[in-house]
Amino acid sequence: MNWIEIIGYSGSFLIALSLTMNNIWRLRWINLFGAGTFAVYGLLTQTYPVFALNSFITAIDVYYLVQMHRQKDYFTLSEVPKGSNLFLQRFLNFFKDDIRKFFPDFDWDSISDPHSVFILRNLLPVGLFIYEPLQNGVAKIHLDYARPEYRDLRNAFYLFKHQKERLHEMGIQKLVIKSHVKKHLKYLHKMGFKPDPTDKTMLFKKI
Repeated sequence: MNWIEIIGYSGSFLIALSLTMNNIWRLRWINLFGAGTFAVYGLLTQTYPVFALNSFITAIDVYYLVQMHRQKDYFTLSEVPKGSNLFLQRFLNFFKDDIRKFFPDFDWDSISDPHSVFILRNLLPVGLFIYEPLQNGVAKIHLDYARPEYRDLRNAFYLFKHQKERLHEMGIQKLVIKSHVKKHLKYLHKMGFKPDPTDKTMLFKKI
């Protein structure tokens, strides 16, 4: 296999990989690199239909990425009133398999005093935050879930920035969460959570 073939296979791999992405932002970026790489392959091998098609796909990806970057989403939070759990339960049931990947121990019935907040993005419920006030200004996070196609951290940044005032009103100054899922731990570190020195699966964040 020569280096030109490696370029061709790399482009094909990236294009195929992009089709597995749930997040449209990642899909566009990976598809852009894949199509661009495959366009180079078409040019090097003088297969101009391949070059033309993938150059066009690259341009389309660039166009939509620019549009997505310029688009300003409208975020808001919607706290679920006590006793109004119909939509909440339907949401949990619909995404239960995906939720289990990141929160394998989540059990709604085991939470004594759940407080639930939906993250709305352009009025769509894209995330759900469930926590429970404990003692001494601490609240335990039971669920901090985002739908697969909206996992770009913007939901989380909005949540922790704008939910802070409500938590302070309740006397909460610290959030704690327990997790042993690698992807979730990576997300928590990005959001400023720090591991407990005695238990790396227990993380906390002062607010």
